[in-house]
Amino acid sequence: MDGFHAARVPDDPLAGNLNSMMTFEEKIARRTLLKQLGAASLAALASAGTRAFANADPKAVSNPPAKADSCILIWLAGGMAAPDTFDPKRYFPFENGLEVDKILSTFPAIDTAVDNIKLTKGMEQIAQVMDRGTLIRSAVQPDLGHILHSRHQYHWHTGYIPPLTVAAPHIGAWMAKVLGPKNPVIPPFINIGQRLEGVGEKEELKAFTTGGFFGSEFGPMNLPYPEDAVRSVQPPKGMEPGRFANRFRHYRELVDQNPNRGWMSDYQQESMMRSMDAAHRLLQSKEKHAFDLSVEPKESRDNYDTGRFGRGCLLARRLLESGARFVEVTTEYIPFIHWDTHENGHTTVKKLKQEVDRPIAQLIRDLEKRELLDRTLVIVASEFSRDMMIEGVPGSNAKDQSRAKTEKLAEMKHYGLHRHFTGGTSVALFGGGVKKGFIYGKTSDERPLVAVENPVSVEDLHATIFTAMGINPKTAYEVEKRPFYATKDGTGKPAMDIFA
Repeated sequence: MDGFHAARVPDDPLAGNLNSMMTFEEKIARRTLLKQLGAASLAALASAGTRAFANADPKAVSNPPAKADSCILIWLAGGMAAPDTFDPKRYFPFENGLEVDKILSTFPAIDTAVDNIKLTKGMEQIAQVMDRGTLIRSAVQPDLGHILHSRHQYHWHTGYIPPLTVAAPHIGAWMAKVLGPKNPVIPPFINIGQRLEGVGEKEELKAFTTGGFFGSEFGPMNLPYPEDAVRSVQPPKGMEPGRFANRFRHYRELVDQNPNRGWMSDYQQESMMRSMDAAHRLLQSKEKHAFDLSVEPKESRDNYDTGRFGRGCLLARRLLESGARFVEVTTEYIPFIHWDTHENGHTTVKKLKQEVDRPIAQLIRDLEKRELLDRTLVIVASEFSRDMMIEGVPGSNAKDQSRAKTEKLAEMKHYGLHRHFTGGTSVALFGGGVKKGFIYGKTSDERPLVAVENPVSVEDLHATIFTAMGINPKTAYEVEKRPFYATKDGTGKPAMDIFA
């Protein structure tokens, strides 16, 4: 479906300056990762068709009853600081001369719809819907030494740590492959809000924003600009349906001239053609109107419209109503922008909360109003958390990447949680059979803010998500004559206590 996404990609000045911002070590690490991911991508093109792996124990691969039919992933890209969002700790307001090691949160705690759940100031709308979901406060990420957003994002979205000899499928691709489409004309996997061109680390983003070895037909339809999504399902202006169909037939012939064709196995070639056929059906369907935000009532548009992210949440709701299986909506990852706060953390997060608070809450309310929430799993997550003093986890050899290092506050750029922290972060879940108004896990009340109760690894979180969707975490496909599991080595264990 990638060939039908909106084409508007404005220049991003940060993309051109990314290398100048990086240290020599970061450049080498990034370059190495690019080579590794590129090799995996070529391997994916050359792979033969996948087949379900025949496990010796039939009970191990029987699917659990599905608690949800659809899934929406709200991706706060760049490293959302849990102590400044979903997990408030000791708070000090900005004050010149204040010692930074005293500060655990830069926003005060606020009440929610649930007595024992507190969030931080600026999340008043989400606070009102916390009685519809479960808050995991003990998600943990592995210590990968030199922390790169791309590696952690790849790990979160696929369940596997790069490099790999194969291209791991995105969790959305797993749902598309195992569960299939809910509506045959609506792409089962849609990605909203992330540009794959014109931003830094584009190749790393492309590496996991795919169907992996499952093939093109299970990859995402990419819609970087929600307001332009309708253009993605329209033939060029002035082209009549008959003429478009004729051009489509010619286009199928031109596929044989694709420079990547020689790398592709028969399976991958056929998968690409099936994805093109699916795109052709969508362009001729009535469901294509789900992509048009202009037909949404103005009041509804205004409730969501805090910017591109808010419009993305509205588009996700409309696509879900029309039969989308998995939709990801992202605030968009751009190095040193949005949630990637290496300085001016408090000021930046204050603005980000204004962007995400109302749309996320409105999405939950709308799904509930339309009686869709119970069968939809909504996930709010980020690749890791942040801490004022610690990079990685205690004892990590991760390089300190804060750009506002100081022992005492002297100006606002110092006020915020600038360092990557992998020892404990938060994930919010709504609908999809999870308990309402429930907290799972805990982080320490004093630094280091590591998970101290019920830690949930990425593998276990994926097992929990797959279980909610009716997919056994031990589901596997044969790749390179060995099983490739939905969770790493089939070891992911669902946190069953979160389900009602």
